Amino acid sequence: MNVKSVVENKEKFEVELTIEVGKDEFEAGLDKVYRKSRNSISVPGFRKGKAPRKVIEGMYGAGVFYEDAVEELYPKAVADAVEEKDLDVVAPPMVEVLSLDKDGFSFKATVTVRPVVTLEQYKGLEADKVLPTITDAAVDAELQRYIDRATQLVAVEREAKLGDTAAIDYDGFKEDGEAFAGGSAKNYDLELGSHTFIPGFEDQVVGMKAGDEKEIHVTFPDDYHAGDLAGKPVTFKVKCLEVKEKVAPALDDEFAKDVSEFDTLAEFKDDLKQKLIDRNMNESEAKFRQGLLAKMTEQVTVELPEAMVKAEVDRLMENYAARLQQQGITMEMYVKYTGTTIEKVREELHDVAVAQIKQQLALDAVVAAEQIVISDEDVDAEVRKAAANLNVPYERVIEGLDRDGLKADLARDRAMGLVAAEAKPHLIAAEPDDGEIKLTEVTKDEAPAEEAPAEEAPAEEKKPAKKRTTKKKTEEPAAEGEEAPAPKKTTRKKKTEEASTEE
Repeated sequence: MNVKSVVENKEKFEVELTIEVGKDEFEAGLDKVYRKSRNSISVPGFRKGKAPRKVIEGMYGAGVFYEDAVEELYPKAVADAVEEKDLDVVAPPMVEVLSLDKDGFSFKATVTVRPVVTLEQYKGLEADKVLPTITDAAVDAELQRYIDRATQLVAVEREAKLGDTAAIDYDGFKEDGEAFAGGSAKNYDLELGSHTFIPGFEDQVVGMKAGDEKEIHVTFPDDYHAGDLAGKPVTFKVKCLEVKEKVAPALDDEFAKDVSEFDTLAEFKDDLKQKLIDRNMNESEAKFRQGLLAKMTEQVTVELPEAMVKAEVDRLMENYAARLQQQGITMEMYVKYTGTTIEKVREELHDVAVAQIKQQLALDAVVAAEQIVISDEDVDAEVRKAAANLNVPYERVIEGLDRDGLKADLARDRAMGLVAAEAKPHLIAAEPDDGEIKLTEVTKDEAPAEEAPAEEAPAEEKKPAKKRTTKKKTEEPAAEGEEAPAPKKTTRKKKTEEASTEE
């Protein structure tokens, strides 16, 4: 590989590289392509995969493998040229073949390089920082999640009321007496008051008891998804099989032992409160840093190369599709369901991409100014930490790792930490006021000692709560995370047919 010329277009942040691939490299590429493709080529007189290259070239032409060889060789040639010229490339290259024959080929690769940004200020920035107050009500709400998980449904011999679960059989019919698709189910557990079914249905189940049968008359909403039922009155023949009420566990020390690693309810609630404090302080710190990053981003006024923005949109689209896939939805299904198009989704992500690029440029400017360097040891430590958190082998995480990309991310994280440490937080206390949260400005002297996120506190300052060593800990309910927009799904129990009674 030989770089014949370099032409810079500083206004467009582009560098044009003219690269030549010699005969020996091209020959090696041709042979590699031949070996990869020979099993799919049929040649009379030879079994698939056994025809010599010369025979295939004689049959299909000397240049049969040329184009594939170029595709095989140019990415590494561009990567070597970029490294040789020490370019910081931010988007895939645009490639144009200039010449191609048996002695090799030459091509032009136009690459987009990262714009350089100089920040006027990144130390001493000001941003709001909320210091949350954890109330008893918040602790009780957290505790309720464990209570709900331990609550059981117990059959009762009485009429159903709101809050109960009624096990029912039902069959739905139109005005003309015709059964409609999805209008029947057997032994369906319906929580009364959950608003799972169309308006009016659950209210009419209230008062039924095991063995009761009745007709329920309701009207489907005008905007119901099935056009033949929208706005139409229907009749359901319903039989109540069983009425079950919720029985919550006694809230005592035994409950705490069953759902946690603590001996007493008081210890368990203290631990929940501390977790809430840690979580809220971490969220507060994250929002504080977002505010600082926004202040820095305001200083970035560079006109971004379109190729750089396109590459970032491509990355966001890939992440978006992956998040949908985790929910069992393809991007094609999503755009069809939402009535949009791939192009519109990309347009919506354009501004997000621009904002993220400017944030990266701002942090990269801090990295350069502070001469932040991430070592291979730093990368290895981060990979081992990730492997431990994911509970997967280190070798699996390191396989195919983009080390340079991870180094850039770690450098930006370190830069953001430096900016936060040098910032001037505008402290605001979040205090309860008759059930609502009000924000009150406080001075730095009034700030509580826990101002920093819990994980940044020295380990020796933390006092571990008393723990049981003889009981297995019940997994704490996972906090809700962000998800990509997706069609609404409903989980149904003991269902034999899709019930159109649901909204």
